[in-house]
Amino acid sequence: AVPLVESGGGSVQAGGSLTLSCAASVASYSSDRWGWFRQAPGKEREVVATIWGVHSGTMYHDSVKDRFTISQNNAKTTVYLQMDTLKPEDTAMYYCVESLGGRWDDAKAWRNWGQGTQVTVSS
Repeated sequence: AVPLVESGGGSVQAGGSLTLSCAASVASYSSDRWGWFRQAPGKEREVVATIWGVHSGTMYHDSVKDRFTISQNNAKTTVYLQMDTLKPEDTAMYYCVESLGGRWDDAKAWRNWGQGTQVTVSS
């Protein structure tokens, strides 16, 4: 396992923006498919977005479409999540993960969960 390290979380007011970053704890570790999940207190982990391949295909949870943008660097060693027009319901711990294959919305299909980065959005 290669733990992933997330950064960029914080506290913002509704309507604000944050950019999360993620890279492996091992330099130059790359992946063909990255994802972001989040977990709010008392709730199940849910997928937020995923990116894959050399052409950076993407998919988003309906709740974040048109507000969040997932991207990666050319070497596929770092993945980002640009979050705009944040809402209080986006408040959660955000995790970046690497795909094992399987359903993109199934947390068991992902690995290398890091410690997460907290995002708090106030109204």
